[in-house]
Parts: sequence; C-alpha cells; structure tokens
Amino acid sequence: MRHYFLLLIKAAVLATSLASCSALLLAQEPSPLSLHQAATIALEKNPLRKAAIADTQAASAGVREARSSLLPRLTFSETAMRGNDPVYVFGSKLRQQRFTVADFSLNRLNTPTPFGDFDTSLGARWNLFDSFVSWRGVKRATLASQATARQLDRTDQEIVYGVVEAYYAVLLAGKEVEVDEHALKTALSIMDRSQARFDSGVAVESDLLSARVRVAGRQQDLIRARNNFSLAQAQLNMAMGIPAESISKVAEPAADRSFLTPVLEELEKQALTQRPDLKRIELEEQAQHQSVSIAKSSFGPRVNAFAGWDLHNPTLFAGGGGSSWLGGIEVQFDIFQGGAKRAQLSRERALQEKAIAMKQASTDAVRLEVRRAYYDFDANRQQVEVARAAISQAQESLRMNQDRYDGGLTTITDLLGTEDAARRTQNDYWQALYRLHTSYANLELATGTLNPQSPVVTP
Repeated sequence: MRHYFLLLIKAAVLATSLASCSALLLAQEPSPLSLHQAATIALEKNPLRKAAIADTQAASAGVREARSSLLPRLTFSETAMRGNDPVYVFGSKLRQQRFTVADFSLNRLNTPTPFGDFDTSLGARWNLFDSFVSWRGVKRATLASQATARQLDRTDQEIVYGVVEAYYAVLLAGKEVEVDEHALKTALSIMDRSQARFDSGVAVESDLLSARVRVAGRQQDLIRARNNFSLAQAQLNMAMGIPAESISKVAEPAADRSFLTPVLEELEKQALTQRPDLKRIELEEQAQHQSVSIAKSSFGPRVNAFAGWDLHNPTLFAGGGGSSWLGGIEVQFDIFQGGAKRAQLSRERALQEKAIAMKQASTDAVRLEVRRAYYDFDANRQQVEVARAAISQAQESLRMNQDRYDGGLTTITDLLGTEDAARRTQNDYWQALYRLHTSYANLELATGTLNPQSPVVTP
C-alpha cells in the first residue's frame, strides 16, 4: 500500500512535467524579449503615453487659440427678411436705394405693403489694444504647453520604470518556479530515503508521513509559483501596452551585473535640476503669474477697430439694390462690474500663492524620494552579497544533514528544516538580486534620469 502511494505521487509529478513540456512544444517558441525592447514597445503602445501625447496636442492647440486673439476677425452673413413693419419697410427701401417721393405718402408710411430684403454682409473687427491681456494670454498658454511637455517626459520615465518592474517580476517568478521544481525533487529524494529506511526498519512511520506531507506542500508551492509566473507575464504585457494573453519570453540579463554607487548629495542636486515634474510645476507657477497679470490688465482700456459692408437687394439672386459701408474705432473702459474683476484678481493671487507653496512642497518631496530610493538601493546591494553567501552554506548544510539522516544521526524534522532553509535562501537570493535592479531603476526615476538607454535597461 505504501509503495502504491509512492508510485501515485511520482506519477502525478511526472504527469505535471509532461503536460508542461507538451504545452511548450505545441506553442510557438517566441524570440527572447530584451528589457530595452520591452521599454521601446511600451513607449509606443502604452495607453498612458497616448493619453499624455493627447494632452500635449491639446495644449499646443491652446497656444494657437490664444494667438488667434491677436488677429482681426472677419464674418460673413446672409439674412432674408420680409414684413410690413413701417420702420422696417422705410429703412429697407433706403438701404436698397429704392426710396421714392411716393413713399412719403401717409398711407405708405403708416400701412406699407409687405416688403422683402436680402442682406449680404461682410464684417471685420480687430482688437488694437486690450492692456496686453491677449499677449499675456499667449504667454500663459505657451507656458502651459511647455508644462504639459514636461509631464509627457515624466510619463515616459514612469512607463519605463513600470516595464522594468514588470520585466524583473517575470524573471523572479521564473526563478521561483525553478527553485520550487528543485525543492520538489529534493522533497521526493527525502521521501525515497525515508521509505528505504522505513522498509529496512530503522525509521518509524511518522518520518515517512512527514516526508510525504512535505512533498504535497512542495507540489502546492510549485502550482502557486507557476500561476504567479503567468500573472507576471500578463502584467508585463499590459505594461508594454499589448494584449495580456500575448506570449513574451523574456531574455535574462547577466546575474552578476554591478552598478556604480552614487553620492547622495549629487543625486539630490541632479533631481532638483532634471526632474520633469518639478519643471512642470515651475512652469505652471509662471503661468499662474501670467494669470495674475491678466486679471490686473482687465482693469485697463480696450481699443477696437471695426468695419462693415452691406448689400441689400429685394430678391436673393436679382440686383437692383444698394450697398453701403461703415467703419470706426471704439474705446471701451469698464467703470463698474459689481466687483467681479477685483474678485477675480484676488482669486488669481490666491492661486499663485498656492502654486508657490506646492512648488516648495514638491521640492521637499523629491528630496525625500531620492533619499528613500538611495537607501533602498544601498540596502539591496548589500543584501545580495549576504544572500549569495547563504546559498552555498545552506546547500552544504542540506548535504550534511542528508548524510547524517542516512546514518541515523539526525531526525527527519531536522532534515526537513534544513531543506526548507535551503529553498528559502535560494528564493531570498533571487528576490534580493531583482530588487537590486528595480531599486536602481527607482533611484534613476527619483532623479529624473531614467530612460530606455539607462544602464538598468540596456546591459
């Protein structure tokens, strides 16, 4: 019965391995995808970048719209009217230059017959001076457009970091699958040893049962690790902006890559000068300053030039009517508007104070972010060395405990504990190694230098 149970466990493991191999053979083997290629694809297809590009296009259109206020405006209209209103008939005949002496009779003046008028009109209006409101509006729109462009740069950096994080998550998940597969083989080997010792009468049945429980646990870990690997692949595909069900085989970079240890003070200075989001906030603060100037200029006078030409005919297509033109210059000055302009000026000044405060708060947040990323990278760099040394020690301890268990010098509990420690040290090493890469990418993101050509992206 015990041999039958052992054969069932081995058969289940073999069936799982064969199913995985068959699935790999049936699926088309994709070419390895490098991290640089993944970042390039993301900068082309990620929907967040498309949204940021749309924002820049909208901001550019806002600049063109603001500049249009500096140019004259031309209008065309065609109006058809008919009626017997005395004033309308009197004026329309004058405009058509069809007024006669007979039209002065009282009957025609008081009760005219219905009269038609078709008015073809061309008009022009040009703001010659508005106390520099339009010019400052163009400046504000230009600053807003530049701020949006800086936000696009920051979005690119965040997208690249998301790809780096997802890429190494796939690599880590793949290594965890390998570790769990090796741990399952080790657990099966321990179970075989326990079975042999139990059959020879030198071990109790509880040792064999403990080994079987450990095998079942390792099978569950392997199932979970494979599912995590599939999920990590889907997350990478979504970070690149491609369908989640796409098959992307990542190319593993060299495991012994090293990064230069930067100086914290230099990193802070670099972040304060290169972070695109800080530049965006600075440009937004300047744009708000222009808004205050616009609110002040609204108290000033406005000078407009206008001109118009009209053609009046009794019918739409027939002539026989008259034309006229009119032009002039007007000066406007708002004397009283219920305090609306002063309220607007107060609001713009308050928003300017808020922009200045947010700029200072963002600067402090960036400094803290750089420090956090720096210490995280430094900790991961040291943890890699510790984890690498622990692997060889754990493997040697496992080998020694296996020999001692075969010789009856230790218990199954000690052997299983050593096996679990060996598995844990391998997982800790790979997690520390990949955290090192992602923390370096996060450090470059914090300083505003992360791009597809960064050392962490391009080996």
